[in-house]
Amino acid sequence: MGTREKIVIIGGGFAGLQLAKALNKKRKKVIVIDKVNHHMFQPLFYQVACGRIEPSNISFPFRKIFQRSRNIQYRMIEVEKIVPEQNKIVTAEAEFTYDKLVIATGCKTNFFGNTKMESLTFGMKNTQEAIAIRNHVLSTFEKLIIEKRRSDDGNWNVVIVGSGPTGVELAGAFAEMKKDILPRDYPHMNFDDLKIVLISSTDMPLNVMSEEAQVKSEQYLKELGVHLMSDEFVTDYDGDKVSMKSGKTIASNNVIWAAGVTGNIIDGLNPAVIVRNRYKTDRYNRVQGYDNIFAIGDIAHMETPKYPDAHPQVANVAINQGKNLAKNLLKDSEKDWKEYEYNDQGSMATIGKHRAVVDLPGFKFQGLLAWYFWMFLHLMLILSVRNKIAIFFNWMWSYFNKDSSLRLIILPNRKNNTEQ
Repeated sequence: MGTREKIVIIGGGFAGLQLAKALNKKRKKVIVIDKVNHHMFQPLFYQVACGRIEPSNISFPFRKIFQRSRNIQYRMIEVEKIVPEQNKIVTAEAEFTYDKLVIATGCKTNFFGNTKMESLTFGMKNTQEAIAIRNHVLSTFEKLIIEKRRSDDGNWNVVIVGSGPTGVELAGAFAEMKKDILPRDYPHMNFDDLKIVLISSTDMPLNVMSEEAQVKSEQYLKELGVHLMSDEFVTDYDGDKVSMKSGKTIASNNVIWAAGVTGNIIDGLNPAVIVRNRYKTDRYNRVQGYDNIFAIGDIAHMETPKYPDAHPQVANVAINQGKNLAKNLLKDSEKDWKEYEYNDQGSMATIGKHRAVVDLPGFKFQGLLAWYFWMFLHLMLILSVRNKIAIFFNWMWSYFNKDSSLRLIILPNRKNNTEQ
């Protein structure tokens, strides 16, 4: 019996997790490396940010997922560099060698080089950021009830930059929070001055979806009282005021940045293989110019006849690239490997309760049916990671009661600053 091939997977998102699960109990030695100790179900981060569900309901510890596996190890560490000539990766604490390396590092919020915007606004690409939004917004309301006056207009404006699915879903959730939850929590406060503002760089929200979905989502947002600002580009934010290219400004101390993503690139590979901050791969997800290094999911730039500008950065692509690569790696010969191609299964977004838009191939629908479809699909996706009935009960409780008991403000304990 020969030595087992050693496969190192950097990143435990949708792509990395699917690959690892498909290699479980196979004749491969697998090491999963991630700087956090859990898989995060990103499509529901917005519900964490609005206090609808607990982070633990959509976070799945890697050690729990692989606790019965004999061939998969997990290491909580951040990779600093890849050294392809030596088949190793370097971290601050240790080095790891590999026979095959799979990069599945996904994306982070794209601030387009604006470091000030990055330091003052909130992104929403991981659990910590979603919790930070919840803490900040709820802390703002606690501050307001103590002041009992409109001392700062910015406290009354929640501004969301970006009108893709994340921005639209956040705006809808905050609008419902304003209508159904905050008046109960703060019965002596008038929330008429609280504005949920969605800034869109395009004419309509959800510009990547069908025209029907765009029109309906705009209608739903307006029904919920969201202030939609179309064809506006944010140019600056100083912590108190959002400035736009048109010259308009909005006072806000609560700005959430949902205007794009960029790949989590690791140093060490030839810069020529990086296209729009993604690794250029062949149809087998092999990084161009490297025999034993692969990239899957959001970080992979795979050009195909159907997608000459690479696949969209969505969960379905990541999941199926992970599965396809696993099948190929388990075959005896590379001659039997199968190329990957994405079959578009549609897109969807929810804009509050009973309001959603769904675009399926050849079939588009909106409203209550679309909302139930969205609920069912996301529940099934979560159950495919691990049985999480708790989230179902939380949803059902919120559905019938129009309330949530999860509005905890949990701030870090700054021991070093207590005496200042």
